[in-house]
Amino acid sequence: MTDTKVYLLDGGSLVLDGFHVFWNRGPGGEVRFPVYSILVEHAEGRFLIDTGFDYDHVMKVLPFEKPIQSKEQTIPGALGLLGLEPKDVGVVINSHFHFDHCGGNKYFPHAKKICHKSEVAQACNPQPFEHLGYSDLSFSVEAAEARGATSQLLAGTTRQNSTFEGVEGNVDLAKGVKLIATPGHSIGHYSLLVEFQTRRPILFTIDAAYTQKSLETLCQAAFHIDPVAGVESMRLVKKLAEDHDAELMFSHDMENFLAYRTGTQFYG
Repeated sequence: MTDTKVYLLDGGSLVLDGFHVFWNRGPGGEVRFPVYSILVEHAEGRFLIDTGFDYDHVMKVLPFEKPIQSKEQTIPGALGLLGLEPKDVGVVINSHFHFDHCGGNKYFPHAKKICHKSEVAQACNPQPFEHLGYSDLSFSVEAAEARGATSQLLAGTTRQNSTFEGVEGNVDLAKGVKLIATPGHSIGHYSLLVEFQTRRPILFTIDAAYTQKSLETLCQAAFHIDPVAGVESMRLVKKLAEDHDAELMFSHDMENFLAYRTGTQFYG
């Protein structure tokens, strides 16, 4: 069997205040952080985990996050660097539906889509403090209708192409590719563990821990629904990394991201 390959699709960057990145800890001041998607090329198919942010949506709704995104950092552009198009991806998984993880879903009307069974419902009726997080509703007719935001939907969008397979608990996507339930940041948040034949596994924290410092200090981001569950999920991530001798990769850690392989480079 051909060994699994993992590509990190650079999706640009955003800005948050340090007290949002490190809840109740800081230090304050602007922190620019990366956004990326994870493409897993596997003998059982191509799996895309998360689809980044939509630049126009951020500029309209969250301009204070100062988005930077080139054409090559859009999902079609990042796939194009690999000689691929959105139609070449068969399965899209959303770790959760905060705006910086679902902005490119619109490019995959053909794909099978997977999320935690609670995430669409939460996007339909988020807690008051979650509204900005769940502000891009272009991924779901159901969510857009529930929130009176059908103007976000692309022309021709149907319920059929925004239907998700709801899952819960840990989920094996393919041999050696596993979603790890890590709630707290959102109600149905998932991290990702990928195993290889020729190298150490990689455990992608996704938003269970924005940065290496977040995990080391058990300090989650200010954007969360359940801080106690969030700390427990970070402890779980630490233990899994130890148990599997896995390399940890963080979702929004610019210092680490600058050393990650992106573009046509891959892990495998």
